[in-house]
Amino acid sequence: MPSWLIRGLGMAVLHAVAAVVLAKVTVFRPTEVDLVTVAVVAVLVGAAALWSALDAWLRVPDHARAWFIGALVAGPVAGVLSVIGRSLFVDQTGLSALGGALTGGAAFTALLILIPAGLGMLVGGRLAKPDGDTEGELQDQEPRTTPAG
Repeated sequence: MPSWLIRGLGMAVLHAVAAVVLAKVTVFRPTEVDLVTVAVVAVLVGAAALWSALDAWLRVPDHARAWFIGALVAGPVAGVLSVIGRSLFVDQTGLSALGGALTGGAAFTALLILIPAGLGMLVGGRLAKPDGDTEGELQDQEPRTTPAG
C-alpha cells in the first residue's frame, strides 16, 4: 500500500471521527461545544504534526510528497465518512450534506492536515538522525584542546 494512501486514509478516519464527535456534542451538550472544538482541533493538528515530524526524523523516503497527496486524498474521504457517521450516530444527516462536505469541508480538512504536516516535517527534518549520525561531523577525530599557557 502506498505511503500516501496510508497517511491519507489514517488522517481521513481521524478527521471523520472528530467531526462526528463534534456533531454529537453539538446536538446533545451544546454548552460544551467551545471546549470540545478547541480540544478536537488541537488533537487533529497535533496528530498531523507529530506523524509528519516522525516521518521526517526517520528520513522516510519521499515523505513530503506522501503528506501532500495524503492530505488531498483525506479531504474528500473524510467528508464522505463524516456524513456517513453523522447519519448513523447523530441525526440522520442526508445526502444534502454531502455537497458541502466534498467542497468546503474537504478543502478545510486538507489544509488542516497539510499545514501542521509541513511544520512537523520542518521540525522533524532538523532533528538529529535516529541512528546518531549527523551530517558534516567528523567522527574519528579527537576534540581539539588548547595548550595550557
